[in-house]
Amino acid sequence: MGSTLKNTGLLAVGVAAGVAVTMQFSALAYKPVEPSMPLDELRQLARVAGIIQSEYVEPVKGDKLLTEAINGMVGSLDPHSGYLDPAAYRELREGTEGRFVGLGIEIGQSDEGYVEIVAPMEDSPAERAGIQAGDLITRIDGADVRGLGLEEAVKRMRGTPGTRVTLTIARASAPQPLVLTVERQEIVQKSVKAKLVEPGYAWLRISQFQEPTVDDMAAKLAELARKEPQLKGLVLDLRNDPGGLLQGAIGVAAAFLPEGAEIVSTNGQLAEMRQRFFGRPEYYMLRSGRDPLANVPHVFKTLPLVVLVNTGSASASEIVAGALQDHKRAVVVGSQTFGKGSVQTIRPIGREAAVKLTTARYYTPAGRSIQARGIVPDFPVDETAEDDGLNALRMREADLERHLSGEAEEATRQDDIEAQMALLDTLRQRKPLAYGSDDDFQLAQAVRHLKGEPMQLSKRQEDAKLAGHAR
Repeated sequence: MGSTLKNTGLLAVGVAAGVAVTMQFSALAYKPVEPSMPLDELRQLARVAGIIQSEYVEPVKGDKLLTEAINGMVGSLDPHSGYLDPAAYRELREGTEGRFVGLGIEIGQSDEGYVEIVAPMEDSPAERAGIQAGDLITRIDGADVRGLGLEEAVKRMRGTPGTRVTLTIARASAPQPLVLTVERQEIVQKSVKAKLVEPGYAWLRISQFQEPTVDDMAAKLAELARKEPQLKGLVLDLRNDPGGLLQGAIGVAAAFLPEGAEIVSTNGQLAEMRQRFFGRPEYYMLRSGRDPLANVPHVFKTLPLVVLVNTGSASASEIVAGALQDHKRAVVVGSQTFGKGSVQTIRPIGREAAVKLTTARYYTPAGRSIQARGIVPDFPVDETAEDDGLNALRMREADLERHLSGEAEEATRQDDIEAQMALLDTLRQRKPLAYGSDDDFQLAQAVRHLKGEPMQLSKRQEDAKLAGHAR
C-alpha cells in the first residue's frame, strides 16, 4: 500500500516527472573546487568497468557504464539531485517554458497500477479525442501499462508533433474498453488561472512556477481589477503547486508585498548561493524588457489576502507562502506543506546533458528553514467538510530517503496503516476535486475568512496544535 500512496500525484504529460524542485538555470562562470579524488577508488572503478566489459554475459558499451556511474554518484546525494541525460534535460527545459509535445492530460497512478486521468487540459488533443476525467489508461500502443511507472508511461505518450499514439481506456460507464487514437501536438501549458468567485472576491491559482508565470499572473490580476473595481479580497491558491523557477516565486510574492521587501534567502557552499532575494525586477525578471509587475494595480499590495496550501504545495510555492506569512501580508489556510527547503541549480555539462544539483537551503524572511517541516497554516482547514482527502496520505519531504535534515526537524510520521486503508477506500468513491469549483470546500472557507465569518477548521487536533506554533 505504501508504494501506491507515494506514487499518487499529478503529472502533466510531457513535463518531467519527479519530486518538487526550486530551480535556477545557472550560466554564471564559476570555478569548480579542485577534486580530491582517492586514486585507489578511481582505479577500482576502472577495474570494475573493465571486468564488466570483458566478462558480462552480453556486451556493454563503456559510455553506458560511465553514464550510469555518474547517475549513481549524483543521485546518491539527496532526492532532488540527479544527472539529466539529453532527453531528461530537454523535458525539464520544456516544462519550465510551459511548452511540451504530448497529449495534454493530467495523470496519476491508480491503485491497480494503471494511469488514471485526473483531467484533460482545455482544448488539448486528449480532450478533442474524448478522454475524460476518471478514465484509466490500461494500454499504450498495445503495451500493458502496469509496472511501467508514471515516468515511463509519460515517455511513451510523448513524441514528435503530428505522430499518433493509441490508448486503451477503461471507463466506468462503458461496458467494453475504448480504443482511442490521439495525435501528439505541442501543448502550451497555462500555469495561472483566475476568476471572480462572487462579487468582491477573487481567486487566483498558480499550478507551477514557469518562465511565463509572472507575466501571466500580472495580466490576470489586471483583468480581475477591471472586472471588479470594488475588490474586497483575494484567494491565492497554491495547492498541489510542486514548485519551479525561483524567479517565478519571487515575482509572485513581490506582487503582493511592499516594493523591495525580502522574499527569501539562500545559504550554500558557493558565494553565489549565499544571497538574499528582494521584490525588485532584477530578482524576478528572466529577460530584459518591461517589468511585468508594473501593470499590476496597486490595490493588490493592500487587498486582504488568503493563501491556500496543502501537502502537495512544495518548494517555490512554499517560498511564496512563507514570505507572505512572515510579512503578515496574508493568512495561510489549508494543510501543512511538503517541506522542501532546498534549491537546485542546473549546471550544463556539454551541449545536451546537465547535472541538477542541490546547492543551497532557503530561508523565509524571518530566517525559518522549512526543510523537512514545511509551512504550517495559520488556520488548518481540511480538503472537505469531512476529512483532508489525500493530504492525509501524501508523501512529504521528511519521508524521502536521504533527504536533507532540517532545523529542529520533526520525527518522520508514523502512520496508522489500517486507518490509511479505510480512508483510501472512502476516497476511491470520490471524484477528483476541481480547484475553484462550487464544490471547493477550502476555497469557500477562505472566502468566509475574507468576509470576517468563521471557518470550519480541521477536525484533527494535532493540526490545531501545530497551528499554534506557526509564528
